[in-house]
Amino acid sequence: MRSGRDPCAFSRMDLFTRKKVQPTEPILIPHGELTFLTKQEILMAHKIFSELQDRENGPYSSRVSMEKIHTLPELKSNPFRKRICHVFSTSDMKDGSLSFEDFLDLLSAFSDSATLEIKSHYAFRIFDFDDDGTLDARDLEKLVNSLTGETDDTRLTGEEMRQLISNILEESDIDKDGTVNLSEFQHVISRSPDFVSSFKIVL
Repeated sequence: MRSGRDPCAFSRMDLFTRKKVQPTEPILIPHGELTFLTKQEILMAHKIFSELQDRENGPYSSRVSMEKIHTLPELKSNPFRKRICHVFSTSDMKDGSLSFEDFLDLLSAFSDSATLEIKSHYAFRIFDFDDDGTLDARDLEKLVNSLTGETDDTRLTGEEMRQLISNILEESDIDKDGTVNLSEFQHVISRSPDFVSSFKIVL
């Protein structure tokens, strides 16, 4: 990742190193039908979500703050943790907080059982930092910086960054409009055999 010389840089990047319910079978079954999670995984998710909820002020809040979600070991060191929460959050406040259903959606998309189409769809949304429906040079620069870190030892030089972004667009931008749309992104990802296994969070 230190240089922009890889002509397949995008496809080879290692991208990843609704309401409160009780864990009773009649309620959990509908969730299971809407996710790629097993019943046991949903029960585990509910246990973890309940532990994150604020107990200090009486009844549980129906949402968990982004900051508390980030304390999960599976997300704590993920460079895209803020984007992940914002993409899966349905909060009207746009604060990245998650309901239990949001949390299930997140875990479902990152599960081993999720399809390539689902994983690539959410990966695209996570990498679309300005939420405009395309990956432009600014999104790609933020993506690369998130992966490499921004310390003096890891940060790419300006020339390296420009070359890498140029390589990514050359490989991915089929219609040559200077951006990568969802279908172009999914086309590239379909040729990356490691993507599905790397786009994963296991509790």
